[in-house]
Amino acid sequence: MLSLNTELFSFFSKLKQNNNREWFQANKAEFKILEGEVKLFMKEIEQRLQIHDKIEKAKIFRIYRDVRFSKNKTPYKNHFGMAFHREKPALRGGYYLHLEPEKSFLGVGFWAPNPKDLFRIRKELEFDADELRTLMADTNFKKYWGDLQGDEVKTAPKGFSKEHSNIDLIRKKQYTFHKQLNDDQVMSKYFLDLVDEHFMQIRPFFDYMSSVLTTDLNGESLLRE
Repeated sequence: MLSLNTELFSFFSKLKQNNNREWFQANKAEFKILEGEVKLFMKEIEQRLQIHDKIEKAKIFRIYRDVRFSKNKTPYKNHFGMAFHREKPALRGGYYLHLEPEKSFLGVGFWAPNPKDLFRIRKELEFDADELRTLMADTNFKKYWGDLQGDEVKTAPKGFSKEHSNIDLIRKKQYTFHKQLNDDQVMSKYFLDLVDEHFMQIRPFFDYMSSVLTTDLNGESLLRE
């Protein structure tokens, strides 16, 4: 079974201590080997996802940081990030894997919903949030994904009452779930199974959100026949 190179975290630990162009150029050959192996690992995740989902695109993020608007001017990230996008417009939500020494995690959901989608989600939750609350409270679901995460407004979005019974969900700007991973899990020969199993368990949430985002406020489909 395909697993990650145990040197991956060692490389990032050294990069964290030597985050400059000179060190990186001197060690770029090792980086390219590790990057190639991670890309193969990403491809394996994508192939597994395709068995029980439909993935439109998988990508690994560049190692180079955009420092134009950041106080942190170090040129390189000390992690790999990869994203898996579901086929739009029918399927919504995305999967993310972050590989970093002592800070690895899985992420799923909606990181930056566009204003139209965010409004549609909020209106649905204003009308009725029982279905979402029920699926999030499921014992098996919580075992894998815990509680809903994401940034939120302080009181209530414009046009919504801060006294609404579902305001805890309506005020969200993001709807995500995170799973923290320790280094032993990431380097285990069973890590692929762990990733795929967690991604499978988020489907009730994705199915709910996809249903909401592909219908209008009257419940009519927005998808072309």
